[in-house]
Parts: sequence; C-alpha cells; structure tokens
Amino acid sequence: MIRSTLAAAAALTLLSAGVAAAQAGQGQGAPAMSAIRQACAADVQKLCPDKTGPDRRQCMMDHAADLSDGCKSAIAAMRAQIQAQKPQ
Repeated sequence: MIRSTLAAAAALTLLSAGVAAAQAGQGQGAPAMSAIRQACAADVQKLCPDKTGPDRRQCMMDHAADLSDGCKSAIAAMRAQIQAQKPQ
C-alpha cells in the first residue's frame, strides 16, 4: 500500500509540475503525462473537483486507493518509465 501511494504521489507530483511541458509536447515524459491527465481526468472531477495546484495533488494522493484502474495503470506506466530512465 505504501509503495502504491508513493508511486501515485510521485506521478501526481510530476503531473502537476509538468503539465505545461506535456501540453507543449516537450520532453520524453510528455506522452506518459498526457496519458495520466486523460486517464485521471474523471478521478480529479469525482474526487477533487474544487481543488487546484498543490491542493489537487494532495487531494489525489489522499484518495490514491480510490483512483480508477485506468488512472492507476497510467501512473504505474509513468513510474516504470521513470525507473527505466534512472542511471543504473
């Protein structure tokens, strides 16, 4: 549970920090960021509709267990991409 919460937190942190780059199509993480935004859009509206910025990120982390399977899968894919890019 802690590992999945940390993965969700990392991905959501990247999501909130990299929205502008993803929208511009810049960087290697842009496709994964776009996938997370798309897969998690309904979760954001359902779980944290009145939150923005860091408050939205915290709200999503607080609801990590409630995220849809699609959102969780997109976050897991981003986490795998980050791990693959780390120097060994």
